[in-house]
Amino acid sequence: MSIDLNTPIIIGVGEVTELLTEPLQEASSAHALAGQAAAIALNDALSVEQLASEIDVVVATRTFPDSNAMWPQPFGNTNNMPRSIAQRVGANPTRAIYSTMGGNTPQKLVNEWSEHLADGKANMVLLAGAEVIASTKAAIKAQQSLDWAEQVDGQLEDQGIGMQGMLSYEQMKHQLLAAPVSYAICEMARCNSQNKEIASYTQEMAALLAPFSAVAADNPNAMFPLSLSAEEIANPAGKNAYVAYPYTRAMVAKDGVNQAAAVVLTTVGKAQQLGIDQSQWVYLHAYADSYDKSLLEREKLGESTALTGAYQQALATAGIRGADLEFIDIYSCFPIVVSEAKAALGLDGTDQCLTQTGGLPFFGGPGNNYSMHGIAAVVNRLRHKPDSYGLVGANGGVMHKHSVGVYSTRPGWQRCDSKALQEQLNAVAAVKLDNSPEGEAVVESYTVQFSRGKPLYAVVIGRMVTSGARFIANNFSNDQAFIEALLSRDMLGQTIFAGAIGKGNRVALSKEALSLQMPVPATEFRDNYEFCTVAQKGHILEVTINRPEAMNALHPYANEELAEVFDVYESDASLWVAILTGAGDKAFCTGNDLKYSATGKPMWTPTSGFAGITSRRRTKPVIAAVNGFAMGGGMEVALACDIVIADKKAQFALPEVKVGLIAGAGGIQRLTRQIPLKQAMDLLITGKPITATRAQEIGFVNQVCDSGAVMEAAREYATLLCQNSPSSIRITMKLLAETNLHSAVEDSVVGIPAAFDELLASEDFMEGPKAFVEKRAPKWSGR
Repeated sequence: MSIDLNTPIIIGVGEVTELLTEPLQEASSAHALAGQAAAIALNDALSVEQLASEIDVVVATRTFPDSNAMWPQPFGNTNNMPRSIAQRVGANPTRAIYSTMGGNTPQKLVNEWSEHLADGKANMVLLAGAEVIASTKAAIKAQQSLDWAEQVDGQLEDQGIGMQGMLSYEQMKHQLLAAPVSYAICEMARCNSQNKEIASYTQEMAALLAPFSAVAADNPNAMFPLSLSAEEIANPAGKNAYVAYPYTRAMVAKDGVNQAAAVVLTTVGKAQQLGIDQSQWVYLHAYADSYDKSLLEREKLGESTALTGAYQQALATAGIRGADLEFIDIYSCFPIVVSEAKAALGLDGTDQCLTQTGGLPFFGGPGNNYSMHGIAAVVNRLRHKPDSYGLVGANGGVMHKHSVGVYSTRPGWQRCDSKALQEQLNAVAAVKLDNSPEGEAVVESYTVQFSRGKPLYAVVIGRMVTSGARFIANNFSNDQAFIEALLSRDMLGQTIFAGAIGKGNRVALSKEALSLQMPVPATEFRDNYEFCTVAQKGHILEVTINRPEAMNALHPYANEELAEVFDVYESDASLWVAILTGAGDKAFCTGNDLKYSATGKPMWTPTSGFAGITSRRRTKPVIAAVNGFAMGGGMEVALACDIVIADKKAQFALPEVKVGLIAGAGGIQRLTRQIPLKQAMDLLITGKPITATRAQEIGFVNQVCDSGAVMEAAREYATLLCQNSPSSIRITMKLLAETNLHSAVEDSVVGIPAAFDELLASEDFMEGPKAFVEKRAPKWSGR
């Protein structure tokens, strides 16, 4: 049988596991360990000396520390991961590529570079990656310093992190971040959809994983080679305590590893030219790549249609069934991925082994590079049983990205296209999310995060009874009854009650329990505040941000105080105008308190927004008396006020773009509505500061006054407003808010808005004309 010389093949694979060394200073860096795996792979194919010069492409799998700021990397790093690997085997590739993140990456790279090899765009490709998190953590704990820094010259194509669709603000806000918590949510949803009791479902997960541990126990490259029974895996006792309910420690991926793997790809023609024995050749018969919607947008949290589609397309293209596969390795970070893959392959009810390594809980979880080990293991098995079929299924994110490959030593390469599959996945409507749920709801899924065997907090996914919209929430921190209910009885499908506060959405077992724990808006001022001062002068309220030592920057507790103050202002009928300023003569407000943020303490913003004002629907005017710097959130607070009076030495800026952020507290929306678009864009995308005079020229500052006179000017303006009807001012603001929804002026003036009805019922509506006829000053009541 004639084979096209451009047919891509795998010719070499290599793995290395490094146990913790003594002394720790001898521990390998990630690039050094990957270099060792690369050398093994080249020697597996032929030899390092004969093949290194033939490599024209090196692609490195992105490490966890380069994928997420949460992972430590205190001992330096290489500036060019692929070339650091290449350098260790004596290669000098034309292209050096650093991949995006995701556990699907190794299989995706095999798929992608097989196509490039077939197209003649490369001759020999080295894929490699490694993690050394075990040594990193050990050195940190031992307070020992390692030197892993390395500078390598040469071209680098960094493909970026690739986080799109894998994380959302709502997930961050509600602590749905760590992989065990996120996957536990999926697992419980799957349990719910199958109408199973949690206890029996947990036993099923353990029974699924027990064979994995047996495989790991016989694998010399396994980091945790311990064979466990299903009972031992399921029992949350001792060191096997819950991580995220219902997951015990034995059920989850272990990232504390020092592991590396590599794969060498070339073409049939190149292999023949180099004299590489055909017994080393393994063909990629079929493959598929897909990605799902983000977790909270999926109709069914316990399924991944992208996973099912990728597996079934790969099998169909290869012309085989799941039962025809001799060797399978599934990215087994958590049980649900294995369960879903098993179902997609049509292997439910069988005892087919779904790992060749032992899986991430037992072999080890070298992050994005795990499936490189899976490919290496499957390749070696196929070589020992020629003409059999193997499959590698790789998973990234929270069942978000999937890459599948079908392999055999039997020739059978064909180009595959996943575009039609992806178009079908994209066409599915996203689930509607409610970011501020209020009322009765039903539990769709939940988990409880544990630490050292103790429950910390719950994450609940629910559906609102009235709208059917999905929401994410936590329990109140002091509501242990809620935690106990989740852990002691099956709460899936049960009724709960939801509400929204500044720290996020909260749920309770009953409407009464929710009401008792929800904060009650203040109706009276305190005698003293910690982070601001308050003064009432007739109908005028003066509020001063009192953190001059921090340039009046705000942290959550200061924001909460200000929110409380403005709650009282809105509810007190005797107060008609408010002035907001900053203590001292240097700053009005310099935005978020970065020193506080750096402590790692909880961050949140009240539902009424930054300074209790940027997200508030107000009915009374607020004057910003800007006495100095108004930067970032401080400028957004000024923009949220109705009138801005600034000291001539004041400066304004939205510098968020300079530090990788955006003006997310209304700065983007308000600035583009208050001044010409081009002027607004200039400030938003450069982050440059401007003076008070310039701010007045372009239109978002009303008045500039002499240094030190800003409060005097603000008080004069507030006094002027108090001469007018507070009802008319309030209803003017309300009407403006109502009609702002219309882009066309004609639409905003059609009909008689409800605001007019409110005006007609006010006492001020009668008092104004009466005072005019009687030639006296009106006596406004605001009622």
